[in-house]
Amino acid sequence: MSEHILNSLYQVLLTRKGAAADESYVASLYSKGAAKITEKVAEEAEETNAESLRLEKSPGDVQIRDALKAEAADLLFHLMVLLAYHDVPPDEVFDVLEGRFGQSGHTEKAARSQD
Repeated sequence: MSEHILNSLYQVLLTRKGAAADESYVASLYSKGAAKITEKVAEEAEETNAESLRLEKSPGDVQIRDALKAEAADLLFHLMVLLAYHDVPPDEVFDVLEGRFGQSGHTEKAARSQD
């Protein structure tokens, strides 16, 4: 199986830590710190949500569907920037998801709230 795109992206994002802020968009985000990066994650999440709501009203609209895919990609990208900023590899996130796989969301959430 080939390398997962998120793992490949993570490796590229790590290399941007050494880049000049004026030469790399990602380096410019890193230079502004977690507050700016989380702002971008929130912005992209809001845009993704907006497209989702539009698509719910017009489920057959291919342009809105494409817009949702594009916004979701932007959201994933900025989330990956945030993870790379904090040196959290995607495999560690995948491990969390795999640990939750197959159990009820209600059960998993209740277990987290007891911690």
